Amino acid sequence: MLQLLETERLILRPFTRDDAEGLFAYASNPNVGPHAGWKPHADVQESQKIIDELFLVNQVWALIDKTSGKLIGSIGLEPDKRRPGIASKELGYSLAEEFWGKGLMTEAAKEIIRYAFEVMNLDILAICTGLTNERSASVIDKCGFKYEGTERYCYKIYDGSVRSSRCFSLLKTEWEALR
Repeated sequence: MLQLLETERLILRPFTRDDAEGLFAYASNPNVGPHAGWKPHADVQESQKIIDELFLVNQVWALIDKTSGKLIGSIGLEPDKRRPGIASKELGYSLAEEFWGKGLMTEAAKEIIRYAFEVMNLDILAICTGLTNERSASVIDKCGFKYEGTERYCYKIYDGSVRSSRCFSLLKTEWEALR
């Protein structure tokens, strides 16, 4: 069971099956998902399926804006496909467009990084982003991740096209040195 986490402006809580409408409210925006390679959600039922088949079976938190109480994004830790057998996870996130540019994802990511290293006792975290996703690259940089390289032609997205990914990682020792 995921722990309830809190930052200055956010509550990070486990997703529930009741979050489908809140997820759909931001995940249906065509400016949100395609940056990460997933298609905008077509209906609430699709959002429900994502919650059931992806969020509830992985370590994914719902981002709740403290001021409004509104579900505004997701952040999670998935198995790191590039490091089998190592205490590693891959970080991923999404955020409602109206909350972009306010530092909220950096705030949430730093809390998840802390949780990953202090509570889960991971040795390394990974994150990848598309070549043109500068907003995500900014969060990655602010959190102290180191650029590893670009994996070319490696990620098939919802429309059938294939993208390259910029890959980054953060060692626990590097994170400790940043604190």
